[in-house]
Amino acid sequence: MRVLVIGGSGVVGRPTANALVQRGHQVAILTRSGTAGPAGTEALRGDLTTGAGLEMALAGVDCVVDCANVTTLSKATAVRYFTDTTTRLGRLAEAAGVKHHVVLSIVGIDKIPYGYYVAKLAQEKAVLDGPVPSTILRVTQFHEFAGQIMAQSSFGRFAIVPKAVTQPIAASEVGLALAEVVDDGPRGRVPDIGGPRVEYLPDLARQFVRHRGERKTVIAVKLPGKAGRGMNGPDQLPGPGAVLRGPTFADWLADQ
Repeated sequence: MRVLVIGGSGVVGRPTANALVQRGHQVAILTRSGTAGPAGTEALRGDLTTGAGLEMALAGVDCVVDCANVTTLSKATAVRYFTDTTTRLGRLAEAAGVKHHVVLSIVGIDKIPYGYYVAKLAQEKAVLDGPVPSTILRVTQFHEFAGQIMAQSSFGRFAIVPKAVTQPIAASEVGLALAEVVDDGPRGRVPDIGGPRVEYLPDLARQFVRHRGERKTVIAVKLPGKAGRGMNGPDQLPGPGAVLRGPTFADWLADQ
């Protein structure tokens, strides 16, 4: 099977592409820069926002896995991005004869009114309403997020980290799960996946700092409004029927 992984050089896209190669698939990755992916993959250049390069990238593809992301604090911008790009991708994928459209999503987006989550919910609707048979896999936050948030929120010797409860999972496990979804064929919304242990995000940040040998103080702050209350409660945790996959954050961090 030929599979196109959009955002295939990213935190989740890369292990997804690698897992697909290991399963014997012919894998291409699509990025705006044409960045090389894991060994055994073909690197393609394309832009979801403009459609440039998409028709060529989709030629001969059986399944497309969308791991694309947008960095913005604007709910309107995020909603527009995910709705427009998913609709465009679905239309072009149908024309190319693609048989399966897989989207990576987030646990709890239907419960927490955070702008990015609202946008991901809009993406889910767009793919389910789209012309190509689809599968949506919701996952919890990644172990890798601790390092990302430290990079984004550090100011000298201090880091501002939101108070949030999460059940994080390794991106490599998400990649394996997405590869399984590809092999299983279109199934709509499949069971959520998450990590093995409930964690507190500021504590993960502190563990990350200690592991790096840095002298940095993590300051936990409560996000305002309903979104903040939702993130600091059980709404981001996988519910009944979810599949839990290791390793724990501590075990994952020890291997980094």
